[in-house]
Amino acid sequence: MLELLIAPFTIDFMQQAMITAVFLSVAAAVLSCFLVLRGWALMGDAISHAVLPGIVLAYAAGIPVVIGAFIAGMFCTLATGYMSENSRLKEDTVMGVVFSGMFGLGVVLFSVFRIDAHLHEILFGDILGLNWGDVLQTGLVAFVASGLVWVSRKDLLVHCFDPQHAKAIGLPVKLLHYGLLVLLSVVIVTALKVVGIIMVIALLIAPGAIGYLMTDRFDTMLYYAVGSAVLSSVLGIVISFVLDSAVAPTIVLMLMFIFVLVFLFAPVHGLIRGTRNTVPG
Repeated sequence: MLELLIAPFTIDFMQQAMITAVFLSVAAAVLSCFLVLRGWALMGDAISHAVLPGIVLAYAAGIPVVIGAFIAGMFCTLATGYMSENSRLKEDTVMGVVFSGMFGLGVVLFSVFRIDAHLHEILFGDILGLNWGDVLQTGLVAFVASGLVWVSRKDLLVHCFDPQHAKAIGLPVKLLHYGLLVLLSVVIVTALKVVGIIMVIALLIAPGAIGYLMTDRFDTMLYYAVGSAVLSSVLGIVISFVLDSAVAPTIVLMLMFIFVLVFLFAPVHGLIRGTRNTVPG
């Protein structure tokens, strides 16, 4: 049994999958914290679904899928930001309209063009079919995205909690707003080829939620978020190898398992621990 658990760390394509998953986990978890605090948890979901038309059109035109996905993701991002700023509609309403419309368009185009790619690959990716070039590309994107967010984290934090105060003290609110959305789009597009839509959504929501339940300090929240995402990725890949199951869904299950444990037993903010802390005496 021990040899079976160690085997994924010695096989070349499993090593590539694990390293890539860790890179993506770090970048997505860092962004996840800001999305949760900003109330943008569904933004990752919206952009992940909205890139489908771009993927289909890129396949049909014979150009790299990343280009089509990025254009579609940026369109969704900018359209959502523009409509929410220039109408009385709330941001979550605009997101729902834009992402559902884009996803519907993608499904229609998928049927019309009858592309060779299977919908399963778009939903769950192909993390076991990577090469070291893919690993390097993913690592570079993750490093740049995480570094930019970390350097700007204080300004982003003010913007997340109180955009009006951020504007009043002279912070570049529009740059922070659209910059965060652009980074989100880049990470999502990079991750789609590797892990597919389903895992991207989980990585952009659950780690931030876990960190938020674990602590009231933002830097500590980041550590918890990144730690839970990385742990889920490593465990998910090892367990998927042992059970011969699909990798991305297994990683998502590990992440959800950690979230449930934290939801129940996190200090102060956990359901059970929090209830105990409120009992007199």
